[in-house]
Amino acid sequence: MIYEIRELVDKYWSWLRDRTSVRELNDWVEITTPYLDRHNDYLQIYATIGNGGIRLTDDGYILADLRQSGITFDTPRRRALLEMTLNGFGVRNNGSVLEVRTSEANFCTQKHNLVQAMLAVNDLFSLASPRVTSIFLEDVITWLDDSDVRYTPKVKLTGSSGFDHVFDFVIPKSRQRPERVVRSFNQPDRQSAQTMVFSWIDTKEARPTESSAYAILNDSERPVPQGVPDAMQSYGIHPVRWSGREQAVKELAA
Repeated sequence: MIYEIRELVDKYWSWLRDRTSVRELNDWVEITTPYLDRHNDYLQIYATIGNGGIRLTDDGYILADLRQSGITFDTPRRRALLEMTLNGFGVRNNGSVLEVRTSEANFCTQKHNLVQAMLAVNDLFSLASPRVTSIFLEDVITWLDDSDVRYTPKVKLTGSSGFDHVFDFVIPKSRQRPERVVRSFNQPDRQSAQTMVFSWIDTKEARPTESSAYAILNDSERPVPQGVPDAMQSYGIHPVRWSGREQAVKELAA
């Protein structure tokens, strides 16, 4: 089992390396990653060296794109969710530019954190319509609170690879149930499944033996592609469709 998991992790690193490209732009270097945004375009970040370190940014792309789609951050709850999400990855919002500063030694970890933060914010605020007033994570929080589920929000767990992974909630161990880590996905797709699988595989060995993982999948606007829950289940992750969330209350509230 351990050999198979390590082999999968190695394949993931190979995929990430082989599908990442760099291009020099004056004083900056453009890094194109294999991760896709909500338009199915490859996410790009930019790096420059100066002031004794390396600055990595999204050049303002994520927040500008969401604003152009009519998605605003004009309520205290939304601003708090954005800040909480970014803080979980150690990423700053500098005038609507997502950025991190790092040393050469920590470059890989910080690059990983920035890209994961971009994906998380992209998913968090990807609403079906500008007229939609609710954010999916807000709905999940309200449901957990109403269901008397005890949790710690936005917990960063370090995996065996040395990279950090942020989960939306960690539900502590009880007499009835082991520790449960939970992540919500507003737009579940193949990339969501891949991200969740890798995060869980990478952190599972460092967690208590009986710990389990749950993925809450938004199907309120469109069906979840069947391959998404199937892929998660094959790696021991419990997929929970939003439409069937009440069936999971006992497992999460215990």
